[in-house]
Amino acid sequence: METHGHCDDRFARVRDAFEENFTQRGDIGACFAVTLEGEYVVDIWGGHRDTERSKPWQEDTIVNVYSTTKTMTFLSALMLSDRGQLDLEAPVADYWPEFAARGKENVRVKHCLSHSAGLPGFSRPFENAELYDWDFACADLAGQAPWWEPGAQSGYHAITQGYLIGEVIRRITGKSFGTFFREEVAEKVGADFHIGVDRKHFDRIADLASPAEDMPILEMDPESIPGRVFTNLDIIGDTTRTDGWRQAEIPAANGHGNARSVVRAQTAMANGGSAFGEQLLSAEGCQKALELQTDGMDAVLMQPVRFAMGYALPSTEIPVSPSPHALWWGGAGGSTIVVDLDTHLCFSYVMNQMTHQILGDPRGGSLGKAVYESLGL
Repeated sequence: METHGHCDDRFARVRDAFEENFTQRGDIGACFAVTLEGEYVVDIWGGHRDTERSKPWQEDTIVNVYSTTKTMTFLSALMLSDRGQLDLEAPVADYWPEFAARGKENVRVKHCLSHSAGLPGFSRPFENAELYDWDFACADLAGQAPWWEPGAQSGYHAITQGYLIGEVIRRITGKSFGTFFREEVAEKVGADFHIGVDRKHFDRIADLASPAEDMPILEMDPESIPGRVFTNLDIIGDTTRTDGWRQAEIPAANGHGNARSVVRAQTAMANGGSAFGEQLLSAEGCQKALELQTDGMDAVLMQPVRFAMGYALPSTEIPVSPSPHALWWGGAGGSTIVVDLDTHLCFSYVMNQMTHQILGDPRGGSLGKAVYESLGL
Protein backbone atom coordinates (compact mmCIF):
# COMPACT_ATOMS: atom_id res chain seq x y z
CA MET A 1 0.00 0.00 0.00
CA GLU A 2 1.48 3.32 -1.10
CA THR A 3 -0.07 6.50 0.28
CA HIS A 4 0.44 9.74 -1.61
CA GLY A 5 0.05 13.34 -0.53
CA HIS A 6 0.77 15.21 2.68
CA CYS A 7 0.13 14.24 6.30
CA ASP A 8 1.49 16.31 9.20
CA ASP A 9 3.56 14.25 11.62
CA ARG A 10 1.11 14.78 14.46
CA PHE A 11 -1.53 12.96 12.36
CA ALA A 12 0.61 9.89 11.65
CA ARG A 13 -2.08 7.60 13.08
CA VAL A 14 -4.46 8.97 10.42
CA ARG A 15 -2.15 7.71 7.70
CA ASP A 16 -2.03 4.33 9.47
CA ALA A 17 -5.82 4.16 9.65
CA PHE A 18 -6.05 5.14 5.97
CA GLU A 19 -3.75 2.28 4.97
CA GLU A 20 -5.63 -0.16 7.20
CA ASN A 21 -8.77 0.61 5.20
CA PHE A 22 -7.00 -0.99 2.23
CA THR A 23 -5.36 -3.90 4.03
CA GLN A 24 -8.23 -4.74 6.38
CA ARG A 25 -11.45 -3.13 5.12
CA GLY A 26 -11.40 -3.68 1.37
CA ASP A 27 -10.76 -0.23 -0.06
CA ILE A 28 -9.82 -0.03 -3.75
CA GLY A 29 -9.16 3.69 -4.10
CA ALA A 30 -9.73 6.48 -1.59
CA CYS A 31 -8.70 9.86 -0.29
CA PHE A 32 -8.90 11.67 3.02
CA ALA A 33 -8.40 15.33 3.86
CA VAL A 34 -8.40 17.44 7.03
CA THR A 35 -8.23 21.17 7.64
CA LEU A 36 -7.50 22.58 11.08
CA GLU A 37 -7.95 26.33 11.64
CA GLY A 38 -8.54 26.60 7.90
CA GLU A 39 -5.27 24.95 6.84
CA TYR A 40 -4.77 21.48 5.36
CA VAL A 41 -2.96 19.18 7.77
CA VAL A 42 -3.86 15.97 5.92
CA ASP A 43 -4.43 15.50 2.18
CA ILE A 44 -3.74 11.91 1.20
CA TRP A 45 -4.86 9.46 -1.47
CA GLY A 46 -4.04 5.99 -2.66
CA GLY A 47 -5.13 2.83 -4.41
CA HIS A 48 -6.85 2.63 -7.78
CA ARG A 49 -9.74 4.31 -9.50
CA ASP A 50 -10.92 1.21 -11.36
CA THR A 51 -12.02 -2.22 -10.16
CA GLU A 52 -9.33 -3.90 -12.28
CA ARG A 53 -6.74 -1.96 -10.25
CA SER A 54 -4.95 -0.86 -13.41
CA LYS A 55 -5.37 2.93 -13.05
CA PRO A 56 -3.87 4.57 -9.96
CA TRP A 57 -5.97 7.03 -7.94
CA GLN A 58 -4.43 10.38 -8.77
CA GLU A 59 -4.30 13.69 -6.92
CA ASP A 60 -7.07 15.05 -9.16
CA THR A 61 -9.26 11.91 -9.28
CA ILE A 62 -12.92 12.65 -8.54
CA VAL A 63 -15.84 10.33 -7.90
CA ASN A 64 -19.58 10.41 -7.28
CA VAL A 65 -20.04 10.96 -3.53
CA TYR A 66 -23.82 10.43 -3.40
CA SER A 67 -25.41 12.14 -0.37
CA THR A 68 -22.28 13.90 0.80
CA THR A 69 -23.42 16.21 -2.03
CA LYS A 70 -26.32 17.31 0.19
CA THR A 71 -23.99 19.31 2.41
CA MET A 72 -23.38 21.66 -0.52
CA THR A 73 -27.09 22.49 -0.59
CA PHE A 74 -27.05 23.13 3.16
CA LEU A 75 -24.11 25.50 2.83
CA SER A 76 -25.75 27.33 -0.07
CA ALA A 77 -29.07 27.75 1.74
CA LEU A 78 -27.29 29.04 4.84
CA MET A 79 -25.36 31.53 2.73
CA LEU A 80 -28.58 32.91 1.21
CA SER A 81 -30.15 33.03 4.67
CA ASP A 82 -27.14 34.95 5.94
CA ARG A 83 -27.53 37.45 3.11
CA GLY A 84 -31.18 38.00 3.97
CA GLN A 85 -32.39 36.51 0.69
CA LEU A 86 -33.83 33.32 2.21
CA ASP A 87 -35.92 33.03 5.37
CA LEU A 88 -35.53 29.48 6.67
CA GLU A 89 -38.71 29.89 8.74
CA ALA A 90 -40.80 30.98 5.73
CA PRO A 91 -43.15 28.73 3.77
CA VAL A 92 -41.54 27.19 0.69
CA ALA A 93 -44.48 28.57 -1.29
CA ASP A 94 -43.29 32.13 -0.61
CA TYR A 95 -40.52 31.40 -3.10
CA TRP A 96 -42.17 28.62 -5.14
CA PRO A 97 -45.92 29.41 -5.33
CA GLU A 98 -46.91 26.18 -7.11
CA PHE A 99 -45.59 24.23 -4.16
CA ALA A 100 -48.55 25.24 -2.00
CA ALA A 101 -50.79 22.71 -3.78
CA ARG A 102 -52.45 19.85 -1.89
CA GLY A 103 -51.96 21.09 1.63
CA LYS A 104 -48.31 22.14 1.49
CA GLU A 105 -48.84 25.84 2.15
CA ASN A 106 -47.36 25.46 5.64
CA VAL A 107 -44.26 23.46 4.65
CA ARG A 108 -41.32 25.61 5.75
CA VAL A 109 -37.91 25.86 4.17
CA LYS A 110 -36.42 24.45 7.37
CA HIS A 111 -38.60 21.36 6.94
CA CYS A 112 -36.88 20.68 3.62
CA LEU A 113 -33.49 21.06 5.27
CA SER A 114 -34.37 18.67 8.11
CA HIS A 115 -36.01 15.94 6.03
CA SER A 116 -39.33 16.68 7.74
CA ALA A 117 -41.24 18.19 4.79
CA GLY A 118 -43.14 14.95 4.19
CA LEU A 119 -41.90 14.50 0.61
CA PRO A 120 -39.19 11.82 0.87
CA GLY A 121 -40.06 10.28 -2.50
CA PHE A 122 -41.76 10.91 -5.80
CA SER A 123 -45.39 10.11 -6.56
CA ARG A 124 -44.46 6.99 -8.52
CA PRO A 125 -41.39 5.05 -9.68
CA PHE A 126 -39.10 7.32 -11.69
CA GLU A 127 -37.06 6.45 -14.75
CA ASN A 128 -33.51 7.79 -14.54
CA ALA A 129 -34.18 10.11 -17.47
CA GLU A 130 -36.99 11.69 -15.43
CA LEU A 131 -34.55 12.38 -12.59
CA TYR A 132 -32.37 14.29 -15.05
CA ASP A 133 -35.30 16.57 -16.00
CA TRP A 134 -35.24 19.25 -13.29
CA ASP A 135 -38.60 20.83 -14.09
CA PHE A 136 -40.32 17.45 -14.34
CA ALA A 137 -39.00 16.29 -10.95
CA CYS A 138 -39.90 19.57 -9.25
CA ALA A 139 -43.41 19.52 -10.73
CA ASP A 140 -43.95 16.03 -9.33
CA LEU A 141 -42.98 17.22 -5.84
CA ALA A 142 -45.09 20.37 -6.09
CA GLY A 143 -48.11 18.28 -7.09
CA GLN A 144 -47.92 15.86 -4.16
CA ALA A 145 -49.63 15.94 -0.80
CA PRO A 146 -47.22 15.52 2.16
CA TRP A 147 -46.86 11.95 3.39
CA TRP A 148 -47.12 13.12 7.02
CA GLU A 149 -47.65 16.35 8.91
CA PRO A 150 -44.71 18.58 7.93
CA GLY A 151 -42.30 19.11 10.80
CA ALA A 152 -43.69 16.24 12.87
CA GLN A 153 -40.85 13.81 12.13
CA SER A 154 -37.90 13.26 9.85
CA GLY A 155 -38.01 10.82 6.96
CA TYR A 156 -34.84 10.88 4.91
CA HIS A 157 -35.49 12.75 1.65
CA ALA A 158 -32.83 10.68 -0.11
CA ILE A 159 -33.15 12.19 -3.59
CA THR A 160 -35.96 14.72 -3.27
CA GLN A 161 -34.18 17.02 -0.82
CA GLY A 162 -31.86 18.32 -3.52
CA TYR A 163 -34.73 19.35 -5.77
CA LEU A 164 -36.64 20.95 -2.90
CA ILE A 165 -33.74 23.09 -1.66
CA GLY A 166 -32.36 23.57 -5.15
CA GLU A 167 -35.63 24.87 -6.58
CA VAL A 168 -36.00 27.39 -3.76
CA ILE A 169 -32.47 28.60 -4.51
CA ARG A 170 -33.26 28.75 -8.24
CA ARG A 171 -36.40 30.80 -7.61
CA ILE A 172 -34.40 33.29 -5.50
CA THR A 173 -31.28 33.58 -7.65
CA GLY A 174 -32.48 32.69 -11.14
CA LYS A 175 -29.63 30.18 -11.39
CA SER A 176 -29.70 26.39 -11.42
CA PHE A 177 -28.32 24.94 -8.22
CA GLY A 178 -25.21 23.59 -9.93
CA THR A 179 -24.48 27.02 -11.37
CA PHE A 180 -25.09 28.82 -8.09
CA PHE A 181 -22.82 26.43 -6.20
CA ARG A 182 -20.08 26.67 -8.82
CA GLU A 183 -20.11 30.47 -8.91
CA GLU A 184 -20.71 31.24 -5.24
CA VAL A 185 -18.73 28.45 -3.57
CA ALA A 186 -16.55 26.24 -5.75
CA GLU A 187 -14.92 28.96 -7.82
CA LYS A 188 -14.48 31.28 -4.84
CA VAL A 189 -12.66 28.81 -2.60
CA GLY A 190 -11.16 26.66 -5.36
CA ALA A 191 -13.15 23.48 -4.69
CA ASP A 192 -12.90 20.87 -7.46
CA PHE A 193 -16.50 19.74 -6.78
CA HIS A 194 -19.14 19.49 -9.48
CA ILE A 195 -22.93 19.16 -9.48
CA GLY A 196 -23.46 18.66 -13.19
CA VAL A 197 -20.07 17.55 -14.51
CA ASP A 198 -18.57 19.06 -17.66
CA ARG A 199 -17.51 16.33 -20.10
CA LYS A 200 -13.93 17.59 -19.95
CA HIS A 201 -13.67 16.05 -16.46
CA PHE A 202 -15.04 12.60 -17.38
CA ASP A 203 -11.64 10.95 -17.88
CA ARG A 204 -10.65 11.52 -14.26
CA ILE A 205 -13.82 10.13 -12.66
CA ALA A 206 -13.23 6.94 -10.69
CA ASP A 207 -15.55 3.98 -11.15
CA LEU A 208 -17.75 3.14 -8.19
CA ALA A 209 -17.44 -0.52 -7.19
CA SER A 210 -20.55 -2.32 -5.99
CA PRO A 211 -20.50 -3.66 -2.42
CA ALA A 212 -18.49 -6.85 -2.07
CA GLU A 213 -21.04 -8.42 0.25
CA ASP A 214 -24.56 -9.43 -0.68
CA MET A 215 -27.32 -6.97 0.06
CA PRO A 216 -29.20 -8.04 3.20
CA ILE A 217 -32.67 -9.27 2.31
CA LEU A 218 -35.19 -6.81 3.66
CA GLU A 219 -38.85 -7.62 3.97
CA MET A 220 -40.02 -4.20 2.92
CA ASP A 221 -43.63 -3.36 2.29
CA PRO A 222 -43.61 -1.48 -1.04
CA GLU A 223 -46.43 0.71 0.29
CA SER A 224 -44.52 1.69 3.44
CA ILE A 225 -42.61 4.95 3.61
CA PRO A 226 -39.16 3.29 3.29
CA GLY A 227 -40.49 1.03 0.55
CA ARG A 228 -41.86 3.94 -1.46
CA VAL A 229 -38.53 5.77 -1.16
CA PHE A 230 -36.09 2.94 -1.83
CA THR A 231 -37.97 0.95 -4.47
CA ASN A 232 -38.89 3.87 -6.70
CA LEU A 233 -35.37 4.57 -7.97
CA ASP A 234 -32.57 2.72 -9.75
CA ILE A 235 -29.46 4.84 -9.27
CA ILE A 236 -26.84 2.47 -7.85
CA GLY A 237 -24.15 0.78 -9.91
CA ASP A 238 -23.65 1.40 -13.62
CA THR A 239 -26.05 4.36 -13.64
CA THR A 240 -23.29 6.56 -12.24
CA ARG A 241 -21.06 5.78 -15.24
CA THR A 242 -23.54 7.23 -17.74
CA ASP A 243 -23.29 10.64 -19.35
CA GLY A 244 -26.86 11.41 -18.31
CA TRP A 245 -26.17 10.91 -14.62
CA ARG A 246 -22.90 12.80 -14.63
CA GLN A 247 -24.21 15.83 -16.50
CA ALA A 248 -27.52 16.15 -14.64
CA GLU A 249 -27.94 18.29 -11.55
CA ILE A 250 -29.16 16.07 -8.72
CA PRO A 251 -28.03 18.05 -5.66
CA ALA A 252 -28.88 15.29 -3.19
CA ALA A 253 -26.85 12.59 -4.87
CA ASN A 254 -24.66 13.21 -7.92
CA GLY A 255 -21.94 15.58 -6.78
CA HIS A 256 -18.48 14.60 -8.01
CA GLY A 257 -15.37 15.50 -6.07
CA ASN A 258 -12.77 14.12 -3.70
CA ALA A 259 -11.98 14.54 -0.01
CA ARG A 260 -9.86 17.62 -0.66
CA SER A 261 -12.65 19.39 -2.55
CA VAL A 262 -15.40 18.41 -0.11
CA VAL A 263 -13.31 19.83 2.72
CA ARG A 264 -12.39 22.91 0.70
CA ALA A 265 -16.06 23.72 0.18
CA GLN A 266 -17.07 23.04 3.79
CA THR A 267 -14.09 24.47 5.72
CA ALA A 268 -15.75 27.89 6.02
CA MET A 269 -18.50 26.33 8.15
CA ALA A 270 -15.87 25.33 10.73
CA ASN A 271 -14.15 28.72 10.76
CA GLY A 272 -16.76 31.40 11.28
CA GLY A 273 -17.73 31.46 7.60
CA SER A 274 -14.26 32.25 6.27
CA ALA A 275 -11.94 29.99 4.32
CA PHE A 276 -9.05 30.35 1.88
CA GLY A 277 -9.32 34.11 1.78
CA GLU A 278 -13.08 34.17 1.16
CA GLN A 279 -15.92 35.04 3.55
CA LEU A 280 -18.82 32.83 2.45
CA LEU A 281 -21.08 33.70 5.39
CA SER A 282 -20.94 35.17 8.88
CA ALA A 283 -20.11 33.37 12.10
CA GLU A 284 -23.77 33.78 13.09
CA GLY A 285 -24.75 32.17 9.81
CA CYS A 286 -22.63 29.15 10.65
CA GLN A 287 -24.19 28.87 14.10
CA LYS A 288 -27.63 28.76 12.45
CA ALA A 289 -26.71 25.34 11.10
CA LEU A 290 -26.64 23.91 14.64
CA GLU A 291 -30.31 24.57 15.42
CA LEU A 292 -31.91 21.21 16.19
CA GLN A 293 -35.01 20.50 14.08
CA THR A 294 -35.87 16.84 14.64
CA ASP A 295 -34.64 14.24 17.11
CA GLY A 296 -36.01 10.73 16.92
CA MET A 297 -36.54 7.65 14.77
CA ASP A 298 -36.25 8.56 11.11
CA ALA A 299 -39.22 7.20 9.16
CA VAL A 300 -37.07 6.20 6.18
CA LEU A 301 -33.68 5.27 7.64
CA MET A 302 -35.38 3.45 10.54
CA GLN A 303 -32.81 4.61 13.07
CA PRO A 304 -32.55 7.66 15.34
CA VAL A 305 -31.03 10.76 13.76
CA ARG A 306 -30.68 14.30 15.10
CA PHE A 307 -31.20 16.69 12.19
CA ALA A 308 -30.30 20.37 12.43
CA MET A 309 -30.43 22.82 9.51
CA GLY A 310 -29.56 20.22 6.89
CA TYR A 311 -26.59 18.66 8.60
CA ALA A 312 -27.00 16.01 11.26
CA LEU A 313 -25.65 16.39 14.79
CA PRO A 314 -23.62 13.74 16.64
CA SER A 315 -25.60 11.40 18.84
CA THR A 316 -25.12 8.45 21.17
CA GLU A 317 -25.97 6.14 18.28
CA ILE A 318 -23.72 7.96 15.79
CA PRO A 319 -20.84 9.54 17.77
CA VAL A 320 -18.93 11.07 14.87
CA SER A 321 -17.37 13.76 17.06
CA PRO A 322 -16.74 14.43 20.76
CA SER A 323 -17.55 18.11 20.16
CA PRO A 324 -21.07 19.29 21.02
CA HIS A 325 -21.03 21.74 18.10
CA ALA A 326 -20.24 19.47 15.19
CA LEU A 327 -22.10 18.89 11.94
CA TRP A 328 -21.89 15.89 9.65
CA TRP A 329 -23.38 13.81 6.89
CA GLY A 330 -22.36 11.06 4.50
CA GLY A 331 -23.21 9.36 1.26
CA ALA A 332 -24.44 5.89 0.30
CA GLY A 333 -21.44 3.64 0.01
CA GLY A 334 -19.30 5.34 2.64
CA SER A 335 -18.21 8.91 1.89
CA THR A 336 -18.39 11.32 4.86
CA ILE A 337 -17.89 14.91 5.94
CA VAL A 338 -17.54 16.26 9.50
CA VAL A 339 -17.50 19.98 10.32
CA ASP A 340 -16.46 20.75 13.90
CA LEU A 341 -17.19 24.34 14.90
CA ASP A 342 -15.60 23.92 18.35
CA THR A 343 -12.15 22.84 17.18
CA HIS A 344 -12.28 24.56 13.76
CA LEU A 345 -11.79 21.15 12.20
CA CYS A 346 -13.15 19.80 8.91
CA PHE A 347 -12.48 16.35 7.45
CA SER A 348 -13.81 14.12 4.68
CA TYR A 349 -13.36 10.57 3.47
CA VAL A 350 -14.17 9.69 -0.16
CA MET A 351 -13.74 6.30 -1.84
CA ASN A 352 -14.89 4.16 -4.76
CA GLN A 353 -15.50 0.82 -3.03
CA MET A 354 -19.06 1.03 -1.81
CA THR A 355 -20.62 -0.83 1.11
CA HIS A 356 -24.30 -1.26 1.96
CA GLN A 357 -24.05 0.90 5.05
CA ILE A 358 -25.82 4.25 4.74
CA LEU A 359 -24.71 5.63 8.11
CA GLY A 360 -21.66 4.74 10.18
CA ASP A 361 -19.22 3.23 7.69
CA PRO A 362 -16.25 1.86 9.68
CA ARG A 363 -13.68 3.21 7.20
CA GLY A 364 -14.63 6.85 7.63
CA GLY A 365 -15.29 6.20 11.29
CA SER A 366 -11.79 4.85 11.88
CA LEU A 367 -10.27 7.88 10.19
CA GLY A 368 -12.36 10.32 12.21
CA LYS A 369 -11.38 8.53 15.40
CA ALA A 370 -7.72 8.79 14.41
CA VAL A 371 -8.08 12.53 13.75
CA TYR A 372 -9.51 13.22 17.20
CA GLU A 373 -6.98 10.94 18.90
CA SER A 374 -4.19 12.82 17.14
CA LEU A 375 -5.58 16.02 18.71
CA GLY A 376 -5.82 14.40 22.12
CA LEU A 377 -9.63 14.48 22.07
